[in-house]
Formats: sequence, structure tokens, C-alpha cells
Amino acid sequence: MSILIKNGTVVLDEKIENLDIYIEDEKIKKIGKNLDFSADKIIDAKDKIVMPGGVDVHTHMSLDLGKFVACDDFYTGTIAASHGATTTICDHIGALEKGASLQKLIDHYHDIADGKAVIDYSFHGAMYEVNNNLLDEIEDLMDEGVPSIKIYSTYAGKLEDDEILRVLKKAKEVGTIICVHCENDGLIKELRKEAIEAGNLSPKYHALTRPNESEAETINRLAYLSKVAGDPKLYIVHTSTKEGLYEIKAARARGLKNIYCETCTQYLVYDESKYMDNPNEEAVKYICAPPLRKKADIEALWDGIKNGDVNVIATDHCPFIYQSEKKPYADDFTKAPGGIPGVEERMEVVLSEGLKRNIPLEKLTELLCKNPAKIFGFSKDKGSLEENKDADIGIFSKKSYTIRENNRHSKCDYTSYEGYKTKVKVDTVISRGKIILDQDGYYGKEGMGKFIKRKLR
Repeated sequence: MSILIKNGTVVLDEKIENLDIYIEDEKIKKIGKNLDFSADKIIDAKDKIVMPGGVDVHTHMSLDLGKFVACDDFYTGTIAASHGATTTICDHIGALEKGASLQKLIDHYHDIADGKAVIDYSFHGAMYEVNNNLLDEIEDLMDEGVPSIKIYSTYAGKLEDDEILRVLKKAKEVGTIICVHCENDGLIKELRKEAIEAGNLSPKYHALTRPNESEAETINRLAYLSKVAGDPKLYIVHTSTKEGLYEIKAARARGLKNIYCETCTQYLVYDESKYMDNPNEEAVKYICAPPLRKKADIEALWDGIKNGDVNVIATDHCPFIYQSEKKPYADDFTKAPGGIPGVEERMEVVLSEGLKRNIPLEKLTELLCKNPAKIFGFSKDKGSLEENKDADIGIFSKKSYTIRENNRHSKCDYTSYEGYKTKVKVDTVISRGKIILDQDGYYGKEGMGKFIKRKLR
């Protein structure tokens, strides 16, 4: 199928220009002014924003926590993503039994994802323990197109500092990128113990037992471990605090060249008042880790976006059913599953917030599309509007609407952005040259997405 997009406000890597885009055989064939091609479909994008399809490198589809499983799988989750103009995801995978190989984890995720996704996808590997065999597998996964590994500094599968150092040294040796959830496990454990003993179990204590210092200390520690390991590629996921961002900037000032900063939509929009000012039944919806922070943290992260200190905006999409899995634990934050939905809202909300702050569309596109693709090995075909790249495109109208649960497409029964009034609205979505959403309907089909073997450049 051939498509000609006419008269759009096209967001390129370095500029915005009124241009046409011609698409054929899944690829962008030509970008230019007044293109004169015959096409099966002509889209008039006058007064509309034409961007690369979004690349969300932090999702958790079908994440199995034991008692709870994230309610979106690779079908329903990618339906939601594509309604929000995200056309590629990279999923952080969950654990299996102790001793499971890295390859077994990836194979398991192939089993649950193959033939389901509507859009293209990949996986990050994950290490919940360390031994020589698992370390050797890091390079093997790179050969299979999985050049990134997630580790945790907290939760049941956390790694100790000596184990983290071994992983970072191996990453330096083979060139993979290590993604780290940075929170101080001991600090959180002690504060939670104190809260439980005092009977302080309402959702606000979820935030109070995971203070800013927990994140900042761990980022600082990871940065120094990374220096000892020779400065491998180190990616800090879901940075949520001004102190955490400061530690990343300080590490760069000390000479680290390969430390990347990700934040997520929720940390750019909402603060801890969601826990403090709402009834428990509402507040429990927002239990996620790290928790929502203070207004000062939101402003610090937006300053980091403007200054180039933040590299990526992702979602950490990890939804659980409110009525049966969140609400029953409204009065005991220690038992509520941690995670919120957001894969559909990311592009519209971040563009809306950024426009309010006069941040150029090129900069926002960089964090939503180009940088995640470049950092994680998608950029051969994804992340930018360029000739010969995949025709993954989001077209946005400059109109406001209000996000509601009843206009969402996740399997989740609530949206974290209920009542949010946007400044833009998804109009048309194209994935590898196929229109999957326009004003007339939704055409995404189960299994249309393909697994992308990534290679870091």
C-alpha cells in the first residue's frame, strides 16, 4: 500500500517544516515539498503535527508478580499503545524460577508475545541473580538482538553491590547496556518496618517510606560502581527526583560519558498530593515505585528536559485492575500491587505539558522517539522521520479533549490521567506503512507487530 501525507507540520530531527511524506512498502520513500506521487491513500495533514511513531522503552506487559499479573498482555497493551501513537515498545521482562537462564526468560517472553502484538516490540533481558554462566549469557543475548539487561537494587530479585559490579564489568567488556531500578533497599525496608509497627498503612506512607534520598543514594552508588567498571553503558530507569537527577549530572561532571537518564510521564505531571489529599480508595490507584514526588521534583525534571540532562521519557506501564487488585488494599499500601497504566497517554500528555512550557516539538520528539530508539538499538528503522526508515508515524490534531477511562483502550479499569485536558489529540497512526488508526476507525490486528532484533551502534 502507498500513502501520501500532504501539507503536514513535519517534525524532523533538527527542525519543523511544512512537508509531504510518501510511503510505500512499509518504508518512508520520500520527504519533500509538493510531492507529486500517485498513492492508494492521500492524507491531508494541514495544520496537524506529523511525528515519528513513539518508542516506549519501559513497559511491563503480562508482568507476573506471583499474586498479581499485570492486566495488559502484548495484545491489549499494544492496542493501547497504538491508540496513543506509540508504534514500538521494549518490555522489561519478569522473573521465572531461581536459576533460570537469561535465555529461558527471553524464550518465555517470546512464548507469551509471539503472534499477539499489534505494533513492533522487543525485550530487555533481566538478571535477578549473578553467576558465571549468567554473565556469559549477556553476550549471547546480544547476538539474539537483545543488547540490554535490567537489574534491580531492591525487591526480591535485587543484586548486591559486588554482583552489580560484576554485571557492569561484563557490560563494559561486551558492549551491552545495563538498565537499573535505583532505590535503596535497606532504607526502604527500615522505613516500611517502622510504618507497619506504627499502624501507618494508608497510601501516603507508600511515598513516605520511599523518600527522595533512597533514589539519589542508589544512583550515586551505581555511578561510582560504573566508574570502577570502566564506564559501561548505564541507563537509570524512571528517575523521579531532583536529587536523583543531580547525581546523574554530577556523575557526568566527574567524567562518566555513558550514563543515561530516563523519566516517566507520571513524574512530569502529578505529585504526592495524589496520596496525601485523596481518600485511600483513590490514592491507592497511584501506588507505583518510585512513588509520585513533590512539585519541586516535577520542575527539576522539566528543567532537565530543557537542558538536555534527561534523555528519555517512557511510561513504566504496569497496570492492575483497580476494583479487584488495587481497591481491596486501599488501607494497606504494603499489600497493593505497585504499578500504574500509562502507555496510551504518554505522547499526548507529554506533548501537551511540553507545549505549555514552550519546549520545542523537536526536543519532545527527541525524548519520546529518537533517543530511546538510538540508545537501545532501534534507530536503523525507528525513531525519526527519514527516508528509508520504517513508516512509523503519528499525526496529531491541535485540539483539546479530556482523557477519561471510557475513552481508553487498556484492559485496565482506570486511567492514571482521568480528567486531564490535552492540547493535542491523536488523529492518525501508521505502523510500518499500514494505517492502524484514523478518524474512521481502528484497524490494528493481533500479530501485526514483529519482534525487532536490536543492535547497538
